[in-house]
Amino acid sequence: MAFSLAELLQNYFNLGQLESEIAAAVIIFMLSITVGWTIYLVFRRYFSRWAKKTKTKIDDEILRNIKAPVLLLATILGVFYALNSLSFLNPYSYVLEVIFTVAQILIVTFIITRVINVLSKWLAERARREKRVSEHILFVLKKIIQAAIYIFAFLTILVAFGIDLSGVVVGLGVGGIAIALALQNVLSDVFSAFSIYFDRPFEVGDFIVVGDYAGTVRKIGIKSTRLQLLQGEELVISNRELTTTSLRNFKKLKKRRVVFKLSVAADTPVEKLEKIPGLVQKIIEDIEPAEFDRAHFTEFGNFTLDFQVVYYMKTSDYNKYLDAQQKINLGIIEAFDKEGVIMPFPTQTIFVRKPSPS
Repeated sequence: MAFSLAELLQNYFNLGQLESEIAAAVIIFMLSITVGWTIYLVFRRYFSRWAKKTKTKIDDEILRNIKAPVLLLATILGVFYALNSLSFLNPYSYVLEVIFTVAQILIVTFIITRVINVLSKWLAERARREKRVSEHILFVLKKIIQAAIYIFAFLTILVAFGIDLSGVVVGLGVGGIAIALALQNVLSDVFSAFSIYFDRPFEVGDFIVVGDYAGTVRKIGIKSTRLQLLQGEELVISNRELTTTSLRNFKKLKKRRVVFKLSVAADTPVEKLEKIPGLVQKIIEDIEPAEFDRAHFTEFGNFTLDFQVVYYMKTSDYNKYLDAQQKINLGIIEAFDKEGVIMPFPTQTIFVRKPSPS
């Protein structure tokens, strides 16, 4: 294209070869600058205006950070193709190609890292606002992604210089295996932290039970998670252990099912036994946020008649559950006293045989 433009200018304006090539180079450079400024203005006027209408600010930040690098990339491309049209620079064409290829790789790498910085900042602000996960996880994740991009850019530059990468790839592979073996436990905790962040089995503020420990999640770090136990002390547990064991998250509990047994004396009359389910139902229905389900005479005990009562608590708050259960227990005692129903105590009857008079 460049030589065709130079030949066209040479034939049309009767210019010499050098003058026509220089004129073609200037035209190509000006066209590239025009295209670059057009793209810049489109980003500035149209895309930016569209981004301001969206709910989030992340698209505004991305556009603001890539406008200038895109213009610079268009300028470098224009300079390259302009110089490439000059025949007296043909002996240096390889050098020019390598220089401008490296420049383009660096600019593209810079654009990608700027976008990653914007995304990580947005995620960090969101994590800080919602208090779901430590910002250190996002920081380390950002650094890992940036390191991978830099390594890829470096290898691409080596390819541009014509360097054989087989030895480099083998060296990186062996070095990566050695590092992975040396830091096996640490890396396991780090990847478990990422698993917790993306899968979110629990978040900061959740009440969880892990094995024999129960507490509130206070901090999710890169290597470990900190729990505030019910006894008051802080438990530091590795992320790897949290992702390889079963845990219960009571923050996810929306409705608690409660089952308890109610026993009365074995000699309780039938008419009083028939009243007990209704009494229990009325007591539970008068307590918020309890929701009655059922109450049935289910079995004969050794010295008792046993009822099974089931109700639901429409909250995950453990203290509210205990408050409701206490009110239910007191209400049952009061109702049984009015009805004359006896709740048995552990008793033992001993029969003593008198010895017969001799």
